[in-house]
Amino acid sequence: MASQVSQLPSSSPLTSNKDEMRPKADFQPSIWGDLFLTCPKKDINAETEQRHQQLKEEVRKMVVAPMNNSTQKLNFIDSVQRLGVSYHFTKEIEDELENIYHNNNDAENDIYTTSLRFRLLREHGFNVSCDVFTKFKDEQGNFKSSMTSDVPGLLELYEASYLRVHGEDILDEAIS
Repeated sequence: MASQVSQLPSSSPLTSNKDEMRPKADFQPSIWGDLFLTCPKKDINAETEQRHQQLKEEVRKMVVAPMNNSTQKLNFIDSVQRLGVSYHFTKEIEDELENIYHNNNDAENDIYTTSLRFRLLREHGFNVSCDVFTKFKDEQGNFKSSMTSDVPGLLELYEASYLRVHGEDILDEAIS
């Protein structure tokens, strides 16, 4: 290897010629100008940081607090995720979803709650069967016509159907 390096000619393209001028790129000026270059740095004082920590702890308590039913808990977890702050409460959310996965009797749930539970658990890596949606089908194998009035439920079913795996025909049917 050393012999190969020593055989390189001295006028290799790696050396630069000081007289050679590279063409300048002809970029259009930014529509923002230097606005972001002149922004002052965001200084967070101790009072703001303390308030931030206090609010995080308050939400953490809300995540682990017992609720009347699993629908409220699932809605709260979904809201925290959609707000984009769930990374602060990853362990608590995982624990609550595991509790819902093992202890939830979904026999009384409507299409909204069933779909929300399915979607959240699948997003977090739980193995949830798509057979939970069979109770919403009629004798002909179609989804019940009474579901058409439940718009939030249908929307949640549509979102949940994107977490299907190959061979889950009931979710393929829901998406179409």
